Parts: sequence; structure tokens; C-alpha cells
Amino acid sequence: MLVQEQLTEAIIGAAIEVHRELGPGLLESAYEECFCHELHLRGLTFQRQIELPVSYKGLKFDCGYRLDVIVDDAVIVELKSIEHILPIHHAQLLTYLRLAGKKVGLLINFNVSVLKNGIVRRVL
Repeated sequence: MLVQEQLTEAIIGAAIEVHRELGPGLLESAYEECFCHELHLRGLTFQRQIELPVSYKGLKFDCGYRLDVIVDDAVIVELKSIEHILPIHHAQLLTYLRLAGKKVGLLINFNVSVLKNGIVRRVL
């Protein structure tokens, strides 16, 4: 397992490569497919579309939530292709981190001209 900072750098590098090749304006599903391929090319382990139950008073409920990608069983990556990242997207990432018991998350919006302007890193 890579150190968290090295891991997030590798993930961001993969996202930048995808954005460099595709540019903005595609559907989130296209970015997810290509991003996961890029993670694979870089030798990173990941899972996609992981069910995330909601814990409530000791019970777990399947409410339809899914993590887009989790890398190395450590970093949650939520992918977007939207006009602007809104406060609700930040809240979503933080809630997913808490529900999944993870510490580090990345919110990556591919619908920007320069990808570094579409990346948010959060740590619980």
C-alpha cells in the first residue's frame, strides 16, 4: 500500500492523463471507464461502483448509494462531469468517507478546461 499522499498523487496523475486525452464535455461514465483503465495501466488496485449502505441506529440499509471508485482500499474517488462543484458535492464526499470508514477522498470534476481546477482533496 502506498503512503496516502503518494497514492493521491498517483490517482490525480491518472485523472490528468484522462483529461489530457479526452478534454471536458463527456459523460461521467466515459471518464470513469477511462480513469479506471488508467489506474490499471499504473498498477493501482481499485474497485468501482461499490455499494455503500447507510448505517442508522446499528442497522445497515441499502439506499442505493454507490462509491464511484475506491483505490487501494483507502481513497474514495468521486467523479463528476458538471458545470461547477457545489457545496452539496463536498458534503456528499465527506458523508461517503464517514459511512465507508475511510480517511481520504478526492472529488474530481472533468468538465473543466484545466483539471487542477476541478480537483478537491478531503481528509477526515
